[in-house]
Amino acid sequence: MNKPSPAIVAQSAVRRLPRLALLLFCVAYVLPGFFGRGPWKNADIAAFGAMQELASTGINWLQPQLLGRFAEFEALLPYWLGALAIKGLPFLDPAFAVRIPFGLLLALTLLATWYAVYYLARSPQAQPVAFAFGGEAGPIDYARAIADAGLLALIASLGLAQLSHETTPALAQLGCTALVFYAMAASPYRRATQLFGPALGLVAGLMGLALSGAPTLAVLLGAGGALVEWSHGRRSHDEAATDGKRASQHWILLMVAATVAVALLASWLNLWRWRIELHGLENPDHRKHWRSLLRLLVWFTWPAWPLALWTLWRWRWQLTSRHVALPLWFACVAIVSTLTTPAADRSLLLSLPALAALAAFALPTLKRSVASLIDWFTLLFFTGCAFIIWVVWLAMQTGVPRQPAANVAKLAPGFEPSFSWFAFLVALLATLAWGWLVHWRAGKQRAVLWRSLVLPAGGATLCWLLLMTLWLPLLDYARSYAPLSRQVASMVDKSACVEIYGLSIAQTAALQYHGQLELHQAGAKARCPYLVVDADAQATLSSTVDLPEWAFKATIRRPTDSNENVLLFKRVSLTMSGPATRPASAKAIRRL
Repeated sequence: MNKPSPAIVAQSAVRRLPRLALLLFCVAYVLPGFFGRGPWKNADIAAFGAMQELASTGINWLQPQLLGRFAEFEALLPYWLGALAIKGLPFLDPAFAVRIPFGLLLALTLLATWYAVYYLARSPQAQPVAFAFGGEAGPIDYARAIADAGLLALIASLGLAQLSHETTPALAQLGCTALVFYAMAASPYRRATQLFGPALGLVAGLMGLALSGAPTLAVLLGAGGALVEWSHGRRSHDEAATDGKRASQHWILLMVAATVAVALLASWLNLWRWRIELHGLENPDHRKHWRSLLRLLVWFTWPAWPLALWTLWRWRWQLTSRHVALPLWFACVAIVSTLTTPAADRSLLLSLPALAALAAFALPTLKRSVASLIDWFTLLFFTGCAFIIWVVWLAMQTGVPRQPAANVAKLAPGFEPSFSWFAFLVALLATLAWGWLVHWRAGKQRAVLWRSLVLPAGGATLCWLLLMTLWLPLLDYARSYAPLSRQVASMVDKSACVEIYGLSIAQTAALQYHGQLELHQAGAKARCPYLVVDADAQATLSSTVDLPEWAFKATIRRPTDSNENVLLFKRVSLTMSGPATRPASAKAIRRL
């Protein structure tokens, strides 16, 4: 026996969010973070370095490398996108050029999530209860309101901001996951035989996931989607649903075929990797690991996760319905991946579109008191965060208040604040818009479904925009290798090459981009006059280079991390004698 829908929604509650306001939300969220900054450590600059070498050499397209070392992420598509952007936009700075396709991927994520939630909300099982005398929400208007709420829930998710603005495979995986999510959600309303639309999105999304370093996720999502489609087709008992059953069978065949094709492609390109790490509870370090994962789950997916749990409870009699089962499967696959793989935050990122969809279906069942509690918490939290950002910025500019200015000077020694009228005006307009939004929400407005998520999405957008305008110079200084790279570049001859030993891919890419240095791996055929060594790798240096040939010159420290130092050496045969050019020995290096 089918249980009645828990959603009781009147037509007056499904007014859609004004399209201009929704577009401004998306623009204000997407653009900051892609402009005005350099690549950050570690994954951002490491991925950029591999893209830049791929664009300059034009080789190793199936194995992206940097100075003979494989890229940190076993993926192909993200590096292809970045390299093609660099080659296709030679008039732009390479670091900015690679952000263009990744900015489009973030926009695709938002768009695909909206349409996925829209089609899920059109499912018959998702519709609100019909009133005895009419006046219930219409299916199309209801679906639009739920889709608006789902998009707002995604923007409000705290974990989305930073990772979605990096040029890493994680963002490519997110965009492809959202595309697959949309394709499977829209399948009952489009034919599988149509060349464009959901069918193309399904194939492109699954292939993109596999080429972005997640072939296992692609196979699991494809198989799970086929299972949900099969379960949905079985419940169509009336004869009028014969055409729908046939269309469902076509979609099942397409999903299975695409999943098999992805598995074969991954095998052909050798993309399968074993990344599962299981941690027990008997070891204290493992318990610490699980506590860390729990904290990550709580803050990273806030505020979507409590609303998603409420959805699962209120819609518990419809768990096998498409609008609950499909996002639940996507979220579970990503969360299990988070618990069993090293890159927990990047795996959890893929759960956000599905969790946002589940969160949206909680709104028709929320009590007014709960909605008010969400509003008050959001108002206090994001207003407090915005206030702190402004106070610290004022302290950086004027030295008042003294304590925040002293904290900045201590945490980022050598940082020189700068003032930008453009950044200041944008931040000011965003703050005024937040004030207007709070005033609007506090007013006596008619209840609409998406109203409870306007403040969370607006607050997250405000704080991200303030960080990427007022604090951007400080964050760029603290989170990049630019200061370290420029110090190294200032101490070597511009026309000379530099050998490196023990540097990470991120440090290597930074020296190439920020320092504009020609680098070679130590021990190679090139005999460069300078050698840069990571301080943590000095113990094994003697096994690769002949130490008597080198004279220690300086220890160069990254200003915002005292544990991240590099050592600079100069070849003795190419130097003048003197106390600064004494030959290095293993004992002397160990004392550094």
